[in-house]
Amino acid sequence: MNRVTPKLLEAVRHEAVDSKLVPSLERRRLRAYILMLLTDAALFNIGFALAGLVWEGRWWEPRTMLAAQAMLPAYFTIALYNRTYSVRALSDWLFAVRKALIAILISAALINFVAFYTKSNQDFSRASVTLGLLFTAVLLAFFRRVMASVIARRWGGRVKNRLVIDDGGSDFPFEGAAYISAADYNLDPGSHDPFMLDRLGKLLRNQDQVVVSCPRERREDWAFLLKSAGVYGEIVSEPAHSLGAVGVHRYDDLDRTTLVVSTGPLGLRARILKRLFDVVVAGAALIALSPLLIAVAIAIKLEDGGPVLFVQRRLGRGNQFFDMFKFRSMRHDKLDHNGERSAARDDDRITRIGAFIRRTSIDELPQIINVLKGDMSIVGPRPHALGSRANNKYFWDIDRKYWQRHCLKPGLTGLAQVRGHRGATELEKDLTDRLQSDLEYIAGWSLRRDIEIVLRTVMVLKHDNAY
Repeated sequence: MNRVTPKLLEAVRHEAVDSKLVPSLERRRLRAYILMLLTDAALFNIGFALAGLVWEGRWWEPRTMLAAQAMLPAYFTIALYNRTYSVRALSDWLFAVRKALIAILISAALINFVAFYTKSNQDFSRASVTLGLLFTAVLLAFFRRVMASVIARRWGGRVKNRLVIDDGGSDFPFEGAAYISAADYNLDPGSHDPFMLDRLGKLLRNQDQVVVSCPRERREDWAFLLKSAGVYGEIVSEPAHSLGAVGVHRYDDLDRTTLVVSTGPLGLRARILKRLFDVVVAGAALIALSPLLIAVAIAIKLEDGGPVLFVQRRLGRGNQFFDMFKFRSMRHDKLDHNGERSAARDDDRITRIGAFIRRTSIDELPQIINVLKGDMSIVGPRPHALGSRANNKYFWDIDRKYWQRHCLKPGLTGLAQVRGHRGATELEKDLTDRLQSDLEYIAGWSLRRDIEIVLRTVMVLKHDNAY
């Protein structure tokens, strides 16, 4: 096992973790999948072209290539669903070969079935198609073996970031995983300290799999934290219903069993779709709204000469801190960086320009930059300041599930906002109404819903509770 370096430990303690210390492998994997898709398409054509040359005496023989083109869409459809392109396929070349061959056989059978019923079998040469399938199978198997060698050399054979957190539980010698002690990082799963949660969020950043080994009495708290962090998490434990386990993972080589307690709210394809949506919408909005943004910036500067932007630390994905941008709407000497006092009607801190941009939600537009940076999303739970309270209680003291809203990136707008839950949080109900909407959004995410929320947001930009 690999212990996390002292450099990372010191960085976490000083809240300055560089994401490069634990690099994300997701982009590498995505590039590898795309390479596999493109190479498979090329090898399919080469295999059938060779078959045409061998049997028909003609390279790229039309009838043989027609069979390849008919089979390719079926092959890719099956391959995408039978894990031909998966994390395990990158690390286990025999598994990758087996899945690719299964996809070839099923797609060949399917095309033959369709050709039989459409009476188009005569359009294909059985011998050249059979040779094409054999050549393609050999080429795909060879490519998988080469791919595994390249990954072993370039990536050190590591296709997933794995982290084991030892919190006083049984030993878990997980090969290839980084290993940390909860005590070294002062991690207390029962704490509501946002700085501890930020520290944990930094440690879990870019981790594909997190395993926690802890005493029985701390398992439920760790299960809650892993769910809130939005990571794939396991706890070394005998099955326990109270943890809300979503599966059991047996490690036969370690003689250990873990409970899968969290998987993250969105899969890879969903995250890609959501990020593409964010970049396209935010990029278009920044261009379209640039005249308005410049005009507002000039107006704020001319009013009192203070800074244009107000930068405030907020809670983001994985309960990590990030700096959120807003147009400054309050007097420079009255700024509330911790958000300890909610804005109210006739608030003496708000400038004349500030009152207008708050009523029309224009003050939130600089968060488009946060979206492009990747700190925020177009749609998601709204980020709150550390000092935010309702009925003089911190939000997490009102409902512990508050931390679970941070398993997704915070949004410029969200389901709670379009339902009218915005403005000051004077009563506990003001927080619980928002929290219920946020958790409902996370549980039922879809791209269609994001588009609907964006369209509905246009109707509530000006709101009675916006002041």
